[in-house]
Amino acid sequence: MKTIFDFKKKKESKQKISMLTCYDHWSAKILNKSSIDAILVGDSVAMVMYGHQTTLPATVEMMAYHCEAVCKGAPDKFIVGDLPFLSYRSSLEENIKAVHRIMQTGVHAVKLEGAHGNLDFISHLVQSGVPVMGHLGLTPQSVFQLGGFKVQGKSSEAQTEILNQALALEKAGCFSIVLECVPSNLATLITNKLAIPTIGIGAGASTDGQILVLQDMLGLNSDFKPKFVRHFINGEKILLEGIEFFHNETINQTFPSNKESFE
Repeated sequence: MKTIFDFKKKKESKQKISMLTCYDHWSAKILNKSSIDAILVGDSVAMVMYGHQTTLPATVEMMAYHCEAVCKGAPDKFIVGDLPFLSYRSSLEENIKAVHRIMQTGVHAVKLEGAHGNLDFISHLVQSGVPVMGHLGLTPQSVFQLGGFKVQGKSSEAQTEILNQALALEKAGCFSIVLECVPSNLATLITNKLAIPTIGIGAGASTDGQILVLQDMLGLNSDFKPKFVRHFINGEKILLEGIEFFHNETINQTFPSNKESFE
């Protein structure tokens, strides 16, 4: 995928969109060799790479550094950069500065959470030439307002509200929307109502695409396994085996060998 129009083409041809979230150069280089459609540089970097309990500590500069690293590593992929907490809830001038900084890293689009209070800004960005991906359902930047990392849209009223927000985001100009931790029937309804594609994470199989954090998908953190995550390999075990192998070869003096040494 090269442009935002490829997202819509995938939906129209009923081809699923695959996305992964990654944060660094070497991971991006691997993804660049894969068939993955697109990459998100998510503000979840604050949790995955820095050990914070929420995404709120992510800053514009933090996101910019990681976006730059990923863009250098995956030049052939469509890359979306997250706008971090409150970076798009200030004055128009400050909001534009934040978006400008992220777009200058080489990403092709930005993502922001929620619809309320953001619609005019999204329209302004789109009219200014900035592709915008929306994000509804569990919006981690609002974790304290939501009462924790919980499934959203359980009641009929909440489902109607999320559907209306999705329609509003589409009207404002979003080229796609992430649906996170919502009931699968709601994700199906929204996906069928929208002309733009939906990317699901904990939203069932009927969305137009799926996204997971790379470390979660690879099973690199055995202590973290929410219901919507599948470990496609036991990456933690594989890495530990390699580390132990190196350790044993070192203490047994079988590494480095003569071939791995300079005469």
